Amino acid sequence: MQIKVKCSCGEGNCPEWAIVELQGVVQAQPSFENRLQNLQIGVLCRPSSQENYTFTVGYHELTGTKVSLKKPILVLRKIKLRKEEEEGEDDVNSGGVELDVIGVIRHKILFKTRPKALISKPQPAVKEKATAPMVLH
Repeated sequence: MQIKVKCSCGEGNCPEWAIVELQGVVQAQPSFENRLQNLQIGVLCRPSSQENYTFTVGYHELTGTKVSLKKPILVLRKIKLRKEEEEGEDDVNSGGVELDVIGVIRHKILFKTRPKALISKPQPAVKEKATAPMVLH
């Protein structure tokens, strides 16, 4: 079976994507189990150079580096063809499916060290000075 792959963004103009690779498991709280799409789990920053990144998740900060992949990976969107498009193809695309390239992944951001805990000292409570009224005799 032959599946067509097309690029609607033009040659060389596909958006660049990256993979974030973490060591371990990211678990969502039970209240979010059914709503994981578009769930923000942390903040990814590039503080000083293009090679070093920080990823803050809750009270944990991870430090990672940008690594090039040996082979680029395509990000594809599956498109089901309508019946009239299938009939004119001489059964070349018998599955009725076409793949559209929406991005290319050439790098990954690798976090392979243990997270650093972001625990700050509690602010000392400022006690108000109790002033007694002055009595003059």
